[in-house]
Parts: sequence; C-alpha cells; structure tokens
Amino acid sequence: MLALGALVGLLVACALPAREQPGALRAEVVARLGPPTATIALPSGERLLYSELPAGFAAYNLDFDASGRLVRNEQVLTQQRFENLPIGTWTRADLQNTFGMPLRVEQVARFDGDIWTYRFRQNSDLRQAHVHLDRQGVVRQVLFTDELPNFHNARD
Repeated sequence: MLALGALVGLLVACALPAREQPGALRAEVVARLGPPTATIALPSGERLLYSELPAGFAAYNLDFDASGRLVRNEQVLTQQRFENLPIGTWTRADLQNTFGMPLRVEQVARFDGDIWTYRFRQNSDLRQAHVHLDRQGVVRQVLFTDELPNFHNARD
C-alpha cells in the first residue's frame, strides 16, 4: 500500500503545467493535468489557465493555436508582469483572462473600487500584488507588499 501511495505521489509530481512543452496537443495536456481553472478564447486559439491560488503562488497560461497545439506556456504571477500592467486600459476581464481570479477582493475607504490581491514568489520571497480597479473595472494602480508568515499558530 505504501508503494502505491509513493507511485501516485510520483505521478502527480510529474503532471505540472510548467513541464508542458510547445507542440503538445491540448487533449494530451488536459489528460495529464486535469481540467483547467479557466478556459479563455483567444483570437487564434484557446488559453487554458491553471492556477495554484489560493494556496499556491503560480498561475500558468497554456496557449494553444487553432489546431490545438501548445504554442506558449508562461507562469504569469510574477513581479514583472504586475509591474507592467497597462494602467488605465486593462480591465477586470483582462486580469481574469491572464491571472485568473485573485486570492481575495477587498475595498478600502480611500479608494473607490475593488482591490484584487494576487500572491506570488519573487525569488524566495512571498509577495502580494494589490491591483486597484475603479468602479468601471479599469486598472488604476498596482501596489506590492511582502506576505507575512502566519504566526497565530506558532503558540499551539
């Protein structure tokens, strides 16, 4: 029984979005990875989004051409991607179609809109990107914070 558990663990460890290579067929990718978090129509094909949120720190865009072949595989939850968001032009839909749903959505008194928070790793540091969307759903700013460790269970 222990050997079966180890084998299952090994097989699951091998099925990672990051390992999918250009040229892979969509059906084979889905068979290996399971259903995506989201499916997004693209002008020249389709994107399968595999997100590790809320517990993880990565989201992968696997873009397929019209024939169902993988043409691009990108881990998108990065400092650079958030720093380069097109302020004033990107919308809620652009965020969802690129990064997936956020870790959380909040509001604060000093900003009239929603703040979508995504978590990610920068090197070994745990970080959060706070994307401010106005009432029309347009990105207005992005702020970054470090994600602090959860110490409330340290006493237990």
